Amino acid sequence: MSKNILIIGAGAIGLSTALHCARKGHRVTVLERNGAQRDGCSFGNAGMVVPSHFVPLAAPGMVALGLKWMWNPESPFYIKPRFDRELFDWAIKFWRASSAEHVRRGAPLLRDLNFASRALFEEFAAQSGNEIGLVTRGLLMLCKTQHALDDEAKFAAQANALGVPAEVLDAKQTAKLDPGVTMDVAGAVYFPKDCHLSPEKYLTALQSQCGHAGVKFEWNAKVNNLVVRNNKITAVRTSRGEFSADEIILCGGSWSPVIARELGLKIPIQAGKGYSLTLMQPRELPQLCSIFTEARMAITPMGTSLRFGGTMEVAGLNEAINPVRVQGIIKSVAKYFPKFVAEDFAGVQPWRGLRPCSPDGLPYLGRTAKFSNLILATGHAMMGMSLSPVTGQLVSEIVSGEKTSFDLSLLSPDRYA
Repeated sequence: MSKNILIIGAGAIGLSTALHCARKGHRVTVLERNGAQRDGCSFGNAGMVVPSHFVPLAAPGMVALGLKWMWNPESPFYIKPRFDRELFDWAIKFWRASSAEHVRRGAPLLRDLNFASRALFEEFAAQSGNEIGLVTRGLLMLCKTQHALDDEAKFAAQANALGVPAEVLDAKQTAKLDPGVTMDVAGAVYFPKDCHLSPEKYLTALQSQCGHAGVKFEWNAKVNNLVVRNNKITAVRTSRGEFSADEIILCGGSWSPVIARELGLKIPIQAGKGYSLTLMQPRELPQLCSIFTEARMAITPMGTSLRFGGTMEVAGLNEAINPVRVQGIIKSVAKYFPKFVAEDFAGVQPWRGLRPCSPDGLPYLGRTAKFSNLILATGHAMMGMSLSPVTGQLVSEIVSGEKTSFDLSLLSPDRYA
C-alpha cells in the first residue's frame, strides 16, 4: 500500500531513505532546515565505506584514551568544558557501554550493515556510470610506530576472525601497495574490502535520483513543532508551513534530539564536530584512502584532489571553526606524509560538520513505541556516509511493513527511553 511519507533531513541518510521509499511506490516529501546549497555533515567528510569499522565508538580503552586527549585542544578528541546535564548523562552512558561485551554484540551487526552498504554503493555506481567516484581498492591503517602496528595487528586478527579480510604489512609492503605517496610509517594494516567515494558527487547523484523518482523537497523548512493526537503525529509545522503524512521519518543528524525532545523522547546524542581540508593540487596523490592510526585522521583521494579529515570536538550544536583543531590536523600530515608541508594548506578553507554520536556508538534505527507512525534513522556518528544506503533500504522495509533484512533490536530508538 502506497503511503504519504515525510522525511526530516536531507543529508546522506535522509536522501537515501527518500530514494528507497520512493522506489517502493511511496509518496515522499523531504523537509530540510537549510537551503538546497547546504554543506552539512554529509558533504565534507572523508567519503569512506568501511566494513573494517565494525567496533562501536564505545569500546574498551576509549574512556581512558579520551581522558588522555581531552586536555590538549589540538588532540584528536576534545570536549569543550561546560556545564551541560545532557553531556554528563551521555558521558555516563558512553562509559557504561565501553565494554568487551558491547563490542561482541555490536561488531557482527556493524560488519553486516557495512558490507550490505558496500554492495548497494557498487550497484548505485554501476547504474550511474560511477558518477559518485567509487574506488574499491581498499584502505590502509597507517601506523607511525611499531607499538601502534602491533596493536593494529591484533585488531587485524579480530577482523579476519569476523570475516573482514585484513593483512598486516611492513613499511616496504605498504609503500609498494601505494607508491604514489611518500610515507614515513612502521607499517600498516590493509583492509581490501573498504572503499571510498566523493561525498559531494554522491549527494548530488542521490538528490538527482530522488527527483527522478518523484521525491519532493521543501528547503529552508525548519521544524518548529509537531502536532500529536493520541499516539500519532498528525502534522509537522515548519517555517515553510504545515505538512501531514502517514509516516514521519526523523533523519535530522545532530539536530534530531531537539525534535525528539519536543515529543518527549529521550534520544541521547552529542554532536561530534569534525573538520576537513581539501588540497585541490596536492604535491603527491595516493591511490588508496588511509587512516593515520595514532593521529585518528582520514585521508581520501577524490579525483585529482586530496582530503584530510579528523578530530572529534564535542562542543554542542556549535558550527564555529576552531583554528586550533585545524592546526592539529595540519601538524599531523607531515609526520606520515613527509613531502607535505604546512604551507601546502595556506589559503585552504576548512570545512566542519557535526556528526551525531550516540553513547553506545550504534545508530538509532526503527519505530518508537510512543508514536505509531514515527521512525528514527539517526545517530550514525562517523559512519553516516558508509551506512546511508543500507539505512535507506531498511527504513523502506519498515515503512512497507516488510521483515527487515537484519535484526535491528540493538539499534532500537527506545533503548534509552
